[in-house]
Amino acid sequence: MANVNQLASAALSETGGIFRLAPNWVPRSFLQPGRRLKLHPNDYYALGMNRGGIDERWFGSTTEAANDNRGWDEGLSYCVHNGEKFLLRDAVEELKGEIIGDHIWDTYKKWPVYSKFFDNMGPIPHHMHQNKEQAAKVGQEGKPESYYFPPQMNAIGNNFPYTFMGLEPGTTKQDVIDCLDRWNDGDNGILDLSKAYRLKPGTGWLIPPCVLHAPGSLVTYEPQWGSDVFGMYQNLVEGREVPRALLTKDFPADKHDDNTYLVEALDWDKNVDPDFKDSNYLEPIVSEQGNGWVDKWIVYGKVDGEQLFTAKELTLQPGAKCTIKDGGAYSWITVQGSGQVESMVLQSPVMIRFGEMTEDEIFVTAKKAGEGVTYENTGKEPLVGLRYFGPDAQPSAPAVGDYKNS
Repeated sequence: MANVNQLASAALSETGGIFRLAPNWVPRSFLQPGRRLKLHPNDYYALGMNRGGIDERWFGSTTEAANDNRGWDEGLSYCVHNGEKFLLRDAVEELKGEIIGDHIWDTYKKWPVYSKFFDNMGPIPHHMHQNKEQAAKVGQEGKPESYYFPPQMNAIGNNFPYTFMGLEPGTTKQDVIDCLDRWNDGDNGILDLSKAYRLKPGTGWLIPPCVLHAPGSLVTYEPQWGSDVFGMYQNLVEGREVPRALLTKDFPADKHDDNTYLVEALDWDKNVDPDFKDSNYLEPIVSEQGNGWVDKWIVYGKVDGEQLFTAKELTLQPGAKCTIKDGGAYSWITVQGSGQVESMVLQSPVMIRFGEMTEDEIFVTAKKAGEGVTYENTGKEPLVGLRYFGPDAQPSAPAVGDYKNS
């Protein structure tokens, strides 16, 4: 294959600063696909039954999936240009700030975030993602994340469109330790200590690290930090056993049997916050609008004082055209309609075969984003795309709770 630097430079020169990305499918051996990712029905187990069903599609990812028995490039996004393909991760390593902006390159030496569609038939275990200090103990990075439930992907809610989040005020650490002590005694009862929130398409949540959550069965668009760490604190979901190894895998080996340590790893104040919804719930907020188009914030707010990722939803009515300027590089996925981005086709597919190329996903470089990107709806239905940004790209983004005054 030709040199990545040459391939990436040629692609950006031809498109004016935009990569075309190939679909990036990720299976999970312990989950059941929700079958709303537009993947062909025969292809949800394309990687083999032993690998599990495909229930995730990752966007703009330079992060490897933390799956057992995975392929070496699992979770990594490929750029495609003139019949050649190369990893977005390799392109970033070669062209650095030219792609992701000097601030992000100088600070992180990589594209430190990614997003995905998560699509499960039912709920998944009550779990947390470690913070950066905890994850560093096992050679990884922490993972704050966020949710948005695209209406286009959620015509059906599947088995349980509710998410348990945090713990009820008044819960004690000993209550949770007792749950972990009951790991092999049947349902450990941790959901008895939590509250479920009904999930509403077109809304979202900001989830800091070390906060328990048991995502429900809506398709979720999830901008998040570039890590795949987690600890699952629930041992039985819909009658299916959760191996204790999925609780302990990202904690130091000498702490795997220390239930007190595992509970102390939770951010207690955030978990028992009596105003949990006010602290974490997101409604779309209009950022810009014009003749036949509107751009909305869908993910915003800070995690422990830092803006780590944000996301927007751009909607153009048939015939509408707009030029959008942004403060940083971004990954875009088309969720409805057809049109153009600059001279490139955008098309949201009806069905995708595993391994097949699509025209719904792009990555826009920081320079191009700052200059402005022109989108046009050439179809007969709305053209809708979701795009997420890296750290500190959007200093004017709203704070959590601002939707109440929008």
